[in-house]
Amino acid sequence: MRFLWFLFLIAFQLNAQEVLFEGTVYDQRTKEPIPYVNLSFLNTLKGTSTDEEGHFFIDLPTPFLEKQVHISSLGYNDTIVQAKQIYMAKRFELVEESFELDEVVVTENFGNSDVLNPISSYSLTSGFSSSATPWVVALYFPNVGAQKKYIDKLTVFLKKNENFNRESAKFRIRIYDVDENTKKPGKDLLRKSIVLEHQVEQDFVSLDVAAFNIEMPRNGIYVGLEWLFVPYNWYKETSRHPLTNKLIVEDRFAPTIRGVYSPNQNYRVMIYGMGEWTDFNVRSRNNNENFIPAVSLKLKKE
Repeated sequence: MRFLWFLFLIAFQLNAQEVLFEGTVYDQRTKEPIPYVNLSFLNTLKGTSTDEEGHFFIDLPTPFLEKQVHISSLGYNDTIVQAKQIYMAKRFELVEESFELDEVVVTENFGNSDVLNPISSYSLTSGFSSSATPWVVALYFPNVGAQKKYIDKLTVFLKKNENFNRESAKFRIRIYDVDENTKKPGKDLLRKSIVLEHQVEQDFVSLDVAAFNIEMPRNGIYVGLEWLFVPYNWYKETSRHPLTNKLIVEDRFAPTIRGVYSPNQNYRVMIYGMGEWTDFNVRSRNNNENFIPAVSLKLKKE
């Protein structure tokens, strides 16, 4: 009996073992490492990102090596690969996404401008944060009116977190067109990977995108905010279980994006995680408003 119990303990320990899943992601053509690539284990809440040198690492239970990993980065084809393949090779190469550049027409005679989803400080509340796997929260902005418009500036409101001790946190901005069939985020319109650094003492960060000359598509756009699971953004958060009162310690990643309740039903929110887009629907108590990321969009008209 003791012998059988001993075998059971050995089997349990082997199943409970963890491995260090690490490596580097490279550009297939240039062989240069790619920073801020997100790796998510499909059908799980595990994931990580490459750092500034294209390197990634995460401790995983051994069975995770049998799972598939979704690898994504702006400007590259999304790829799904077996975790064991990456674990053995310690490297992976991404193929650059092919696209046709639209003709750039520089226009200096802009007229008036519009601000979509203007944010007032008194309307800000709680927010969006990340604790398990890299993800993107995207807010839809409609194109109202027939006049030609260009995307001028994005403003994102963020929340200071007392558990995060660094002076700044990093996240990536994405701008998508709208898929004609699914109405979900489609192609990236911002072809350059832009990683913003938010100073934690500031309430917001703005990005001037006028130089990219992005015309507002007929069907509108989605503005995406992408978390990066890099050591620079990591912190621990402790709390008490509401029933057992036991101390809970969680790994989390900055920043925390502020949210607002909006009565405008046009502002659709979608979440990208584990390789697919899903709707995010949180309503106010009176059921008249939607909870959306605190992101403003400034457009300039010709």
